[in-house]
Amino acid sequence: MFSARLSPRHRPGASFGRGAGGPLTSDVSAIQKGRGVNDAAQPSGGASRGRAMLDLPEGDRPRERLAHAGAGALSSRELLAALLGTGARGASALDLADGLLADGLHALASRSLPELERVRGLGRAKAARVLAALELGARLASPDAGAATGLQSPADAARYLLPRYGSRPVETFGLLALDARHRLKREAVVSVGCLTASLVHPREVFQEAVVSRAAALVLFHNHPSGDPEPSAEDLALTRRLSAAGSLMGIEVLDHIVLGAGRYVSLKERGVL
Repeated sequence: MFSARLSPRHRPGASFGRGAGGPLTSDVSAIQKGRGVNDAAQPSGGASRGRAMLDLPEGDRPRERLAHAGAGALSSRELLAALLGTGARGASALDLADGLLADGLHALASRSLPELERVRGLGRAKAARVLAALELGARLASPDAGAATGLQSPADAARYLLPRYGSRPVETFGLLALDARHRLKREAVVSVGCLTASLVHPREVFQEAVVSRAAALVLFHNHPSGDPEPSAEDLALTRRLSAAGSLMGIEVLDHIVLGAGRYVSLKERGVL
């Protein structure tokens, strides 16, 4: 349970504050690696490159293939092309999808709206559509933190948070407000940008906790570099917020630092 105190050593299979941190080997990690389950079986698309969508045989067009065989039969490039709908002058939707996926789906998910807007053939509407679809997929990949069992371990919290925040292109600090049984009552982003004590003030953090009538908090933030190793600033901020929580009677159970498919629990590290 959250109330258990950990030594810094990892103890596989234990409950919150006692489980092992590090990479998750669940579906979350597979999703973040950036390949669909059918990608390996799909043709590279070289034959369709440079051709208008209407020039392709009807059975090779993404929308028609989706209607005939279902979304699960499409590769990532075909799904993205179907989402884009249209291409640009001299480039089909499949060509645009190839360019966007050149570094993988995970890299695409880490790009910001302004970055995508600058890609030739996209613009704001298509860029926003892509990011919205990726966010929906991330939310679908997150388990239900409001279930009867709640969040009972660092791994539970990381499994919920990684798909939603692990790939964000800017540092994002937030909290999960929990009830006495560690079920999620409220999820809030407190600060976006470089994480410093001046940007993350206890006042803003505990205002969210009071509004949601939380019994406990799990803090979290991501490292856009992909490396979740906490900095000295992360440790200092964690201790400061934990002390503020003690004064208010709202326990800070953990601070999860998120990276590319990995996490570090500061509870497990013995900081809390």
